[in-house]
Amino acid sequence: MGRTNDSVLREFVLTGLSAHPELQTVFFVLVLCMYWMILLGNGVLISVIICDSRLHTPMYFFLCNLSFLDICYTSSSVPLILDSFLTVRKRVSFSGCMVQMFLSFAMGATECILLGMMALDRYVAICYPLRYPVIMRKGAYVPMAAGSWAAGIVDSVVQTSLAMKLPFCADNVINHFVCEILAILKLACADISINVISMAGSNLIVLVIPLLLISISYIFIVATILRIPSTEGKRKAFSTCSAHLTVVIVFFVTIFFMYAKPKSKSSAGTDNQDIIEALISLLYGVMTPMLNPLIYSLRNKDVKIAVRNMLDRKNFSDGI
Repeated sequence: MGRTNDSVLREFVLTGLSAHPELQTVFFVLVLCMYWMILLGNGVLISVIICDSRLHTPMYFFLCNLSFLDICYTSSSVPLILDSFLTVRKRVSFSGCMVQMFLSFAMGATECILLGMMALDRYVAICYPLRYPVIMRKGAYVPMAAGSWAAGIVDSVVQTSLAMKLPFCADNVINHFVCEILAILKLACADISINVISMAGSNLIVLVIPLLLISISYIFIVATILRIPSTEGKRKAFSTCSAHLTVVIVFFVTIFFMYAKPKSKSSAGTDNQDIIEALISLLYGVMTPMLNPLIYSLRNKDVKIAVRNMLDRKNFSDGI
């Protein structure tokens, strides 16, 4: 249902890939398999970090937060994505759409800031290894993680509140798989300058500043690694941050395509552009959380050993 001038919008309609029915079944199976891999991979990583006392360090504490974030983010959007593949025009209530948008935006913003905190942790570990236990004590890294969550949630409250105040006219069709904020802003029948300015400020806080922090941290990290005399020492130092750097590249490349330039209603673009943006969003929302545990497990010897020990304990208990 749309709305007349004196009525209230009650629902949105998600089109997803309804214009390409031949792709819907393929994407349903693909996204479902990826979602199960996300739950399994990140769930195993969290369990290993909690159960193995050798992984009770700041780096793995941040990694545990990252895995939990990935589970929360995908669980807030993937069920709706899967449903949109099964329904030609998926109807979502206005309140349900806003809640889903709030959760997705909060998790995404939190992850941006958390990746910046993780880069700062790697900077201290490599550039000041002897002072690392003193600097990155529990009283430091726990507030860093908590601050990331708080900033992401506050940012999402602001963006969602501003979007909810917008008037929506007859068009309530969202050319997307989920209630994504940029797609919803395109439907507003009023000036969205305040929203665009707010999104620009959000980009500065949760995208540009963390990326600058990451870039500066890795400049110092690389400079420190190059001063290490032995090749083995350089390899060992780089291996401690290579997984984080890989995750950062995958994450920020996809998210910058979506949020670096908030579009006004007048530049909505063609249907093909909407589909491309939706597929990029799908890549950012599903592919990245699936790759994170794979990257950290394949590139981290401590995680491999911890997983192997956990499996050995399970096999031993099963054999008794």
